[in-house]
Order: sequence, then C-alpha cells, then structure tokens
Amino acid sequence: MNNLFIQYPKCSTCKKAKKWLEDNNVQFEDRNIITQTPTKEELSLWIEKSNKDIKKWFNTSGLKYKELKLKERLDDMPYEEKIELLASDGMLIKRPMLVTKNGILNGFKEKEWIELLKK
Repeated sequence: MNNLFIQYPKCSTCKKAKKWLEDNNVQFEDRNIITQTPTKEELSLWIEKSNKDIKKWFNTSGLKYKELKLKERLDDMPYEEKIELLASDGMLIKRPMLVTKNGILNGFKEKEWIELLKK
C-alpha cells in the first residue's frame, strides 16, 4: 500500500505537511478531503488503528465544528453518530492525515511523522 496523504488544499498546515513530504522524498497518493471525504468504513478502521479517541479526529478549530456546537454535544453522542458526522463532511475531520501500512496520524507534528515513516 502506498502512503495516503489526505488534505484540504487551502489549509496552511496541509500545505506545510505536503511540502515536508515532498522535501523528504516520501511517495504518497494525494487525496482531497472535501472531494473525496473518507467513508464511514475508512474512518472506523483508521480511528481504531490510530489508538486515539474519536474526539481527537474532529477539527475543533473549524467553523462547522463550532456551528454545530460539537464541543457541547460530542460527549453525549453515540460512537456511530460521531462516525456518521465525520463521514458527512470533510471539514469536520482533523487534517492533514497520513495513512501508512504502519499507522495513521492526523494533524501535522513533524516528529510523529518521522517516527511513523521510519517504521
């Protein structure tokens, strides 16, 4: 499997991460999170493999997150509803994401990406 880089082209952090991947000669398939929003099945698998709570998969600084008042609602929401919500709108998903055969990361922290790609 190739590395899958999921991003929103207008996001400055995504641009920085993409440049970092290119500068470090990392092969990857580029996927726009808006035009090809991850499916419920993909998200379920990735969240499980990431060992992170599903709440860490929400883009908490996004307008949509704030509009939907998710900060107040997420704790009481069933898991299935959270997955549905994430799969319904790419802007709700924390990005960029890097999916490799050895793990999944969301958000760009260079140290974490280096560790994952070394595996």
